[in-house]
Amino acid sequence: MGRMRVRRATVFVLTLLTLQLQAGAQRGGRITTISPQELARIWDAERVSPQAPPLITHADVVERLEALVKTDPAFFTVEQIGQSVEGRSINHVRLGSGEMPVLLWSQMHGDEPTATAALFDLFEYLSKHRDDPTVRRILSRLTLHVVPMLNPDGAERFQRRNAQGIDINRDALRLQTPEGRALKEIRDRLKPRVGFNLHNQSWGTAVGNPPKPASISLLSVAYDEKRSENAGRVLTKKLCAVIRDAIEPFASGQIGRYDDAFEVRAFGDNITLWGTPVVLIETGPWPSAEPDPPLIRLNFIALVSALDALATGNVARADPKRYESLPMNESGLLYIAIRNATVINGAGVGPFLADIGISGTRRVRTANGRREMQVAMNIADLGDLRTSGALREIDATGLTAVPDTGYTEGAVVDLPDWKTQAEVTIMTGQAPRIALLRPVDGRYRVEMVVR
Repeated sequence: MGRMRVRRATVFVLTLLTLQLQAGAQRGGRITTISPQELARIWDAERVSPQAPPLITHADVVERLEALVKTDPAFFTVEQIGQSVEGRSINHVRLGSGEMPVLLWSQMHGDEPTATAALFDLFEYLSKHRDDPTVRRILSRLTLHVVPMLNPDGAERFQRRNAQGIDINRDALRLQTPEGRALKEIRDRLKPRVGFNLHNQSWGTAVGNPPKPASISLLSVAYDEKRSENAGRVLTKKLCAVIRDAIEPFASGQIGRYDDAFEVRAFGDNITLWGTPVVLIETGPWPSAEPDPPLIRLNFIALVSALDALATGNVARADPKRYESLPMNESGLLYIAIRNATVINGAGVGPFLADIGISGTRRVRTANGRREMQVAMNIADLGDLRTSGALREIDATGLTAVPDTGYTEGAVVDLPDWKTQAEVTIMTGQAPRIALLRPVDGRYRVEMVVR
């Protein structure tokens, strides 16, 4: 009975919120807002985010927060709302003076740092452009509450889980993690009207047909197994529609919809159930040698556009079908796809035509006192992979793929005669050590080595 009363009260409050937003949008017609293209231009010129978010540490976050307060103490308020298992501070940034509280939290999983970087670009933009109409509107109508790094111990190790080995995002009910308790306590204290749950998803996530990288995936979070729709869920669907419209010019065909199945243990689902409807933004892969800056930029544009839509009330005009029509996420995106190679795999079998699919996972390690980022790769699949997309495509038509035993690109070599198992092979589960050779006058030139 108590839960039913809470749910009825929540529906009532959210209905009032929706009516307020609609009324704000209707008074005087649609309010002119800043364009995504202008936000992109501002980000390109003024970004303060690091080039490689995976290398961000808790100490970096604390240093940046201290600089915010030192530079502009009247604008930014920072408080510690808890400590991690290993005693690192969990910090809450507050800015704005509006009647609508909005909660944003990032890096609940320690190896998901893109939005953490984007939040510092958001702080820079709001501070530097405080006299612009868009920013004045956001800060006068909303109060932003931001937790930039919820899982500092996981971030230190670049791992999903906290120092207990618990996935914080599956601890909403038992609350056995201090990080989860801090998030629950700030949600209960502030009772935000809307929440933004900021994550990264696997680099193997694809969207569409033919598959493209799912660079951003959106979710209007469900609050029960029936995926019921109340005023809050309608609002988050509309916010997702706003975000889609804002970022689609920069990531056409690379925006997906995350599975909305209710997860009884998850924070986003339960925070929505407790009365704060949640938008989930999952940042995925980007097809370039330097993938992080374009992804940070997308997050920045998405967040400013969504906050402005709330502040103006224009969110009430958004079409939820723009969210609902997004294609669903799929797994199976490859890091590298070598297409149409003649493969001599080094296992003593004859040549055959195949694609070679290589998966990749980013890792961070500390060497000589410095954090370094690496991509750990392995051969995930072999054969006809035409239905699989990839971040990088290598056309090996007319080339022979052989195990790399120390080849140098550009060298002219003879083709080894692998009639028995070699020390290095091209097989699923193996780290890729592949040389691509082109026939030249009875010999072979090494065109490329993939290690």
